[in-house]
Amino acid sequence: GKIRGWGLCNDNAYGLTACTRTAKMLGTTPPCSIQGDFSLIDRKSEENGVAEAASRYNENVGFMAYNALAGGMLTGKYMDVPAAMDDLQNRDRANKSLQDPRGRMDTRGWGGTLYRYRTDAAQRAISEYNKIAKANGMSLTELSLRWSRQRSLLTTTLVGHSNLGQLKETLKYFTEKKNTK
Repeated sequence: GKIRGWGLCNDNAYGLTACTRTAKMLGTTPPCSIQGDFSLIDRKSEENGVAEAASRYNENVGFMAYNALAGGMLTGKYMDVPAAMDDLQNRDRANKSLQDPRGRMDTRGWGGTLYRYRTDAAQRAISEYNKIAKANGMSLTELSLRWSRQRSLLTTTLVGHSNLGQLKETLKYFTEKKNTK
């Protein structure tokens, strides 16, 4: 078949605009989406011009956020026991986490590459966001997904789950309205 749409991943505002303009000059379909890392602790797409370039007023390209839960860090599951790669004080516990991972941060592959979500600054921010969530009667996961959902930049949010329970929890946040203080 024919390709009905195509998109970009992890590009910047210049790349998005250049691809769109080049496609139009060649008389072919421009990109319909751009996928980027975007969460409460990674907002670069709102700061580096991608949001403006993708907007309906400019290139009109949908933005798909991935890692909206920062590789699981914004679920709170690593707050009490650090990710395996960071659990330097307790190697036995770290090895147990590697053998029975709670999520991507407890794996050798992703755990080693997603360190940007585990910096001291990220950990402090996650702790503060968790306090805000609790003060408003919701989980850190719910706060993070509801925040993502209301950003004007986003067309959709790609979410990943380790089990059916997480999927059901996420679907609830995207389908129910919640009154907050």
